[in-house]
Amino acid sequence: METKKITLRSQTVQCPHCGEYYSVTYKYCPFCDAGRQEEERKLAEKKKKKQAFFGNLFGSHEPEKKKKQAKNPDQVELDSAHAERPLREKGPRETGSREPAMPREQIEKAHAPKDSGQKEHVGKEPMRKKEPVRRHGARKKTSEMTEEEKAKIEAQNMEFSRGGLRVLAFAYREIEGDRAITLEDENDLTFLGLVSMMDPPREESKAAVEECIEAGIKPIMITGDHKVTAAAIAKRIGILKDESEACEGAVIENMSDEELQEFVPKISVYARVSPEHKIRIVRAWQDRGNIVAMTGDGVNDAPALKQADIGVAMGITGTEVSKDAAAMVLTDDNFATIVKAVENGRNLYRNIKYSIQFLLSGNFGAILTVLFASIASLPVPFEPVHLLFINLLTDSLPAIALGLEPHTKDVMKEKPRPINESILTKDYLLRIGTEGLCIGAMTTIAFLIGLNQGGSLLGSTLAFGTLCTSRLVHGFNCKSNKPVIFTNRFFNNVYLIGAFVLGLLLITGVLMIPGLHNIFQVVTLNGTQLLTVYGLALLNLPIIQFLKKLRK
Repeated sequence: METKKITLRSQTVQCPHCGEYYSVTYKYCPFCDAGRQEEERKLAEKKKKKQAFFGNLFGSHEPEKKKKQAKNPDQVELDSAHAERPLREKGPRETGSREPAMPREQIEKAHAPKDSGQKEHVGKEPMRKKEPVRRHGARKKTSEMTEEEKAKIEAQNMEFSRGGLRVLAFAYREIEGDRAITLEDENDLTFLGLVSMMDPPREESKAAVEECIEAGIKPIMITGDHKVTAAAIAKRIGILKDESEACEGAVIENMSDEELQEFVPKISVYARVSPEHKIRIVRAWQDRGNIVAMTGDGVNDAPALKQADIGVAMGITGTEVSKDAAAMVLTDDNFATIVKAVENGRNLYRNIKYSIQFLLSGNFGAILTVLFASIASLPVPFEPVHLLFINLLTDSLPAIALGLEPHTKDVMKEKPRPINESILTKDYLLRIGTEGLCIGAMTTIAFLIGLNQGGSLLGSTLAFGTLCTSRLVHGFNCKSNKPVIFTNRFFNNVYLIGAFVLGLLLITGVLMIPGLHNIFQVVTLNGTQLLTVYGLALLNLPIIQFLKKLRK
């Protein structure tokens, strides 16, 4: 029974260098020539061995030279010594040589590559002919690109861009000779294809942008990317709402500064911009009376970072030039960190205002009491030592505690204040006035009660105790511009609670310990009088909270 050779092989393999797939019958990658040098070295060694073999076989020291390779270099050829001789399946050579006839399949087998991936089991079968593959450099003849092809490429580019992808086009040109390449060589290129890349925004960017918009901050994207790509990404994170809010830098090229000031509020995305465009955009927003924060990481961003009110550079990917020009450097290159910094800044500013409000309203209440006594020709309600005690203890401790008030996200719902706005606004002064009036009224009532019951010394003692306790209680009123009496926020500041307890113990000790009376010029109060002090002081809390409710 005749046996046959069975060829087993996988179809293709992937090149580890270029990633292309090619037939396993090739000894090296036909696309990038990976492994070609090693294969040529192996072929040279095989050639030497073959020359030695045929030299001994035919009695010649040097075998005949091979013919030049065919147009397809990857096809397997017989060497010229056999190619010039006609081969027959059977029978002797026509030259009359006494050398026995060599079957064709044996000759093909002798010249077949040993590493071709073929495995011979049993029998003899002519070797399969390799399929010709176009190698690197052996390209088809190029031709002019048609309008249809251009339209197809542009459509594909637009499709990639609408998906938020950055697109690069690849083309080549073969240059003969060893010469320097100039800009003039960047013509008559052969188009290869498009490569799309995705640089997705951080997951937290969308939430950060939403928080900015809610806080009255307008986020603007300025990029060198294509307009369509920039618009797609801006829509994804919430910066862009309508396509009309996106433009290219060329649009503002010929605008005057006045025209640009009227133009910038309508635009949220700027694409294909230059460093000069960035500076003009920042300056236009500043001229409209806005505080501008600019973020960037490149050298071309440095001028705009310097021009902005707050320049923010990227600490990881940013250049040294951009870091030097910026006022703040992000260590994590995260936009959400900027939003967090804005939130912290607003909370600090608010806490400072609460502390100032506490001090001014309390002092205003004391001034009103003294002013009333002077107008009514009554004795002076406070001694110098009383005022010293108030300033050192009952003022300082709650004020410091209010500066440590826990941060909240409510501040991000407030609109930004104008750049030229004073801390003492009309509404702010109105709150200070009403709260101080309430504290002054309770203190005056306590002073009048003491005058009627025991004279000026008792009146001064009741006024002193009521004013101190009222200011301690007033610290809870200054925690927020909204009512907090029945909320969790009333007890969220442990420092304020500690300052209240400590101050209450000190003022109670001064009023009740006889040994301290001569020092602080007070008299001992009975239970009713002490409750009067506490009651009038605590009455400030619901009254002021109610006034806050009415304002809201």
